[in-house]
Amino acid sequence: QAFFCLLLCIPWGSSCPPSCQCTERAGAKAVLCSSRHLEEIPKDIPRDAVFLKLDANSITRIPSNAFRHLSHLEEIDLSRNAIEKIDRAAFKGVAAGLRSLDLSGNRIRSIPKEALLALNAKLRLANNPWHCECALQEVLWEARLDLDSVQDITCHTAPREEYVGKPLLQVLDAGANFCSARQRTTDVAVFVTMFGWFAMVIAYVVCYVRHNREDSCRLGDHPRSLPSAQARAE
Repeated sequence: QAFFCLLLCIPWGSSCPPSCQCTERAGAKAVLCSSRHLEEIPKDIPRDAVFLKLDANSITRIPSNAFRHLSHLEEIDLSRNAIEKIDRAAFKGVAAGLRSLDLSGNRIRSIPKEALLALNAKLRLANNPWHCECALQEVLWEARLDLDSVQDITCHTAPREEYVGKPLLQVLDAGANFCSARQRTTDVAVFVTMFGWFAMVIAYVVCYVRHNREDSCRLGDHPRSLPSAQARAE
């Protein structure tokens, strides 16, 4: 009975993952999981965690709703992992209060802009093998990037060979625009669609006119045939 009473007295969600260390930092809970050989984000992180360090592990993916139950989070450090994929809703539930997100030193080539543009956090994206594209360009212009690490966002691959190995900011300052190609593709698709609809309308009108003309011809021939039939009857 005393054991169950003790369980009831423990605040729900205050346990610490076995592979991590939970401490207090300036009166706020910090969950330290650095260099613990983790391959995924722990499921049992305390709900009142404010600082979360998951750096120097082997995490490969940030799935949707990975931090949804951690509404008090202000800082997440995911640097120096093996992250390749980040889902669109990876940071759903923590967007409002998050102040810092470190994704540097991973294997990220591309990222859904929706995953980052909803955040107010300061982002560190340096030292990843980025493929320079429109989504990354929009993140650079619209997200709150850490200014000290912007120059380290480098084009590992790009639509043009001359951009490879150069900082993305330098490429954009030189006049490149990775979103213009998408706009041209969209414009061509819209033009083809409109042309297709226009051709269908023209074909319908032609068929309609031809059908009416044939009906008129049949109606015109019928009255002329009546006198001859009537003459034969007499």
